[in-house]
Amino acid sequence: MKSMSEHYSAVQMRSDSWSALHQAASSLAREPDKRSATRHEKRISEIFEALEVVEEYWAFPGIHAFDALRRMFDHKNYADLAFSVRRASRALSSGAYRRRAIPLDRDDNEPDENDDEAMLSPEARALSKPYFEILIVDSLTDQQSRWLKKSIQEMRRSEDAFHYEAVVVPSLEDALIGILFNHNIQAVVIRPGLTLKSKNVLPILKRYLNRVGEDEDVNALTPEEYGPELCRLIAKVRPELDAYLITDRSVEEIAGMDLGLCRRVFYNQEDFVELHLNILRGVQARFRTPFFSALREYSKKPTGVFHAMPISRGKSISRSHWIQDMGAFYGPNIFMAETSATSGGLDSLLEPTGPIKEAQELASRAFGSRQTFFATNGTSTSNKVVVQALVKPGDIVLVDRDCHKSHHYGMVLSGAQVVYLDSYPLNEYSMYGAVPLREIKHSLLELKAAGKLDRVRMLLLTNCTFDGIVYNVERVMEECLAIKPDLVFLWDEAWFAFARFGPTYRQRTAMNAANNLRSRLRTPETHEEWEDQQKRIDMDDHEAVLANRLVPPPNARVRVYATQSTHKTLTSLRQGSMIHVNDQDFKGEVEQSFHEAYMTHTSTSPNYQIIASLDVGRRQVELEGFEFVQRQIEAAMSMRRAISTHPLLKKYFKVLAAGDMIPEEYRESGVQSYYNPEQGWTDIWECWAKDEFVLDASRVTLAVGGTGWDGDTFKTKILMDRYGIQINKTSRNTVLFMTNIGTTRSSVAYLIEALVEIANDLNELYDDASRMERLSFEKRVKNLNEDLPPLPDFSRFHPAFRTGDKTPEGDIRRAFFLSYDEKNCDYLELDGGVDAAIEAGREVVSASFIIPYPPGFPILVPGQVVSTEILSFMRALDVSEIHGYRPDLGLRVFTDEILNEISNKTRAIAAE
Repeated sequence: MKSMSEHYSAVQMRSDSWSALHQAASSLAREPDKRSATRHEKRISEIFEALEVVEEYWAFPGIHAFDALRRMFDHKNYADLAFSVRRASRALSSGAYRRRAIPLDRDDNEPDENDDEAMLSPEARALSKPYFEILIVDSLTDQQSRWLKKSIQEMRRSEDAFHYEAVVVPSLEDALIGILFNHNIQAVVIRPGLTLKSKNVLPILKRYLNRVGEDEDVNALTPEEYGPELCRLIAKVRPELDAYLITDRSVEEIAGMDLGLCRRVFYNQEDFVELHLNILRGVQARFRTPFFSALREYSKKPTGVFHAMPISRGKSISRSHWIQDMGAFYGPNIFMAETSATSGGLDSLLEPTGPIKEAQELASRAFGSRQTFFATNGTSTSNKVVVQALVKPGDIVLVDRDCHKSHHYGMVLSGAQVVYLDSYPLNEYSMYGAVPLREIKHSLLELKAAGKLDRVRMLLLTNCTFDGIVYNVERVMEECLAIKPDLVFLWDEAWFAFARFGPTYRQRTAMNAANNLRSRLRTPETHEEWEDQQKRIDMDDHEAVLANRLVPPPNARVRVYATQSTHKTLTSLRQGSMIHVNDQDFKGEVEQSFHEAYMTHTSTSPNYQIIASLDVGRRQVELEGFEFVQRQIEAAMSMRRAISTHPLLKKYFKVLAAGDMIPEEYRESGVQSYYNPEQGWTDIWECWAKDEFVLDASRVTLAVGGTGWDGDTFKTKILMDRYGIQINKTSRNTVLFMTNIGTTRSSVAYLIEALVEIANDLNELYDDASRMERLSFEKRVKNLNEDLPPLPDFSRFHPAFRTGDKTPEGDIRRAFFLSYDEKNCDYLELDGGVDAAIEAGREVVSASFIIPYPPGFPILVPGQVVSTEILSFMRALDVSEIHGYRPDLGLRVFTDEILNEISNKTRAIAAE
């Protein structure tokens, strides 16, 4: 068994400990040899000691059953111990305990082979009652605890939709450890007798308390305040959970208290019936899937189809002689649920009034927004909807230059004046990071000095980036609102939908930050901080504004939008996305234009299966998102550790850490790596709370230059063709492995095996290589790791597409549509023609988007001046795809004649 320090989380440690206990107990029961038995006894004793402190937080097998196992061991009843541990271990790994009672004693009526329920069909699993656990917080004796659990169990009825077991812990700290450790918990019952401190001193468990944050001073509380405070803390770290407060305090005292998201208060009574019914009702509220349920019911109804879609009800397939294989592959249900009807219990996505409207409201609750809208054609369209709804021609929008191409095209459609923001470069790995806050503030101050701040409408940033760089969202919005109090924020969270359901990650999501801002702006403390700032800082002194952390004025408007590719990181069919809104002015200013933009970009025939999957995906994350995100991050951390500690893998590969991908000036915490072989694991909470940028641990960027293969070759020729391993993002010398909520430990193990095999093959090839072959290999490695072209910044828009020379914004729409007329354009060869034109003093201006894959974002946009740095980068690119560039013709540019004509018109307008 691994030592405790080698595990990233207590959940991982518990799982491995039970597996190790199973193995050791089985070996002890089989081997009569005294020497071997002594070794196994020592190992089992160590495992029992490790498990003892964690089992009290779980209902199965339960602390009493665990104590019974220890007694078997102490009495040397090794055969029974092996049997019972095997039962418990297999039930834990298969989840069998969730579907039926698992007796741990020998029982002829309970065949041992039934422990493995992996053979159950999906239909059988769907018919079983969902299982969960409740956490009861009260300082009780063992006898009182047993009575309490028994009293709650007696409330069960056969018609209950769910079944659950109870876990009892004594203190506020134990409750926090429990909800962050035990992912089965769906409700917390807080009773008057709870204490404050936990007696548990295990570091891997105490680490969970860091997730609460250092700002919560619970030590000053009186015992009467423990219950309400725990309600508030649960709302902070696990807002999806239901909390029930049982109190002996008066109604008047409780009524004015902040109880977080407490569902109900019970007053000094042991009303187990009401408690039981409320617990079931609370879970049912999250379990509901209005549209998915409506679609299932619709599919069961007999209907006559006299409208579009011959495939509806599967008729065009079932009657076919030639496409029966499609019906066999997909099965009947998908076609039974396929329809273009919006009545009969269904709904319209464009004007929802029924189950789609309800499903969107439930999604809004789950993701912490004020409004949520479903999209069935991806986040590319969601981005355009938001931009079109908020930006009108002439508005200035600040955009990170290396954002998704949909944002650039959104700027074209809206007619925005675009200010491109440069991210910090990572030249060593041919990728960009994110836009520093200082750069954003500088751009806003530059526009303010030019008298254009009133025209600035939106800041658009990608969080997190494809490579996993995550902004300090709340700080960015605070400081920008201090300069422009009505600024609108669009956060592209295409790769970050899962973050809401991890306590560490949630604090850097757009909706969470917006809710925090709305609350804080109303406090007297914020008003005092703002007034103090007015005295200390001259807001017209740019250097002072750049050097200080700013506080927004109390009257600032919180206007935040987030677009998420649900299908990328959560359960949804392809192209299922959501738009989340937290805008104080949405109802009064935006709602109608948003509706029009949504109508513009949304199909009148949306895919109902995608909508249903969004509905079900929301149910899943509300009930088990915490567990799945936790396991996702554990899988990535295991991958980091395995590669970083394997002597052969270290020779050819390197896992890029925070210190490699985020410059030191943006890491206030000083954290350089989440795992270091010498120091072990780093608790990531501190850097996620403080730093300007952090690294998403669920993404593992692997430098592969040491293999002699570039990223694209390694992706396609090695990983995919040889091992069937799929990845998406590469750079010149890196590949990106993204874990998700479907990633298993087996998947990680297979990847490590594949990398070890690749490294062994490289070793053998090098050993057998001739001198010239070795020199050739070393040259390729040097070329990939050292001879890398610097990443170019955005150059500038040509004056023909700018309204002045003091600020950098450009009219990308005008340039885009100007290129539609072929006589306005010309082609210059990349090798020779462009250089000659620049050397002759000509300003070469791109007429197209030029998008190399990788990295997948435009290095040139319409109206942008072509710089020598951009040309050098294009020539050095070793990629198969460059969208917008035609090798047979060259680079598409504007003619000098059209540029001069437009420049003259622009100058004439400015003079008037």
